[in-house]
Amino acid sequence: MAEDRAVIFANGQIPDQQAVRKILLPGDGYYAADAGVVHLLRLGLMPKTVIGDMDSILYEDLLVLKKNHVRLLPHPMDKDLTDLELAINLVLAEGYRRILIVAGLGGRLDMTLSNLNLLSRPDLAGLKVSMDDGVEKVLPVRHKVTVKGKAGDIVSLLPWGGPVGQVTTFGLRWTLTNAHLEIYETRAVSNEMLSNSAEIHVGSGFLLVIHRRDQIPVVDILAAH
Repeated sequence: MAEDRAVIFANGQIPDQQAVRKILLPGDGYYAADAGVVHLLRLGLMPKTVIGDMDSILYEDLLVLKKNHVRLLPHPMDKDLTDLELAINLVLAEGYRRILIVAGLGGRLDMTLSNLNLLSRPDLAGLKVSMDDGVEKVLPVRHKVTVKGKAGDIVSLLPWGGPVGQVTTFGLRWTLTNAHLEIYETRAVSNEMLSNSAEIHVGSGFLLVIHRRDQIPVVDILAAH
């Protein structure tokens, strides 16, 4: 495996293509979950692998993929896993420990929630995983994370799957100190960064940190577990 990071393109929305270009790094290995390949082709990029039931890929795009000798891993439409879950399983099997999921948000609500749920997989604990569309970045946090951006960026903390305990923040406008967050509470939504860096620490539970920025930082930031 020559690449440093697996970048999986899902079939959600990309609000700003130029912002997506800024979060891609030299050495990334590109994967597409079914029709996520459309985003890659529009960006002028070629995946090393496309996996899924192939039901949403145009015939013309398939021809381009075959011409460029892209590995195609078709699965039956009648399957138990989403295309994104298949892609995550694949990059884990290939040994990646850094995973970026692009276009996992937007479109169908059920798919967006399903994609976010995938971030809570136990086998992703200890890996550097994030979901990003160039404007909003989602970081799964079990212990701590550093968010890089700029003053005024919006940062929201969402308990996921259950309560989250001992939440402490640094560098956010409204500070939390050993706070207990329930999944039905909204008090940790729409906080603001005071500078170009913020930290969130978690004592127990699983937290999704959502960082929204209008101008993407130059350096891509991944969760530090």
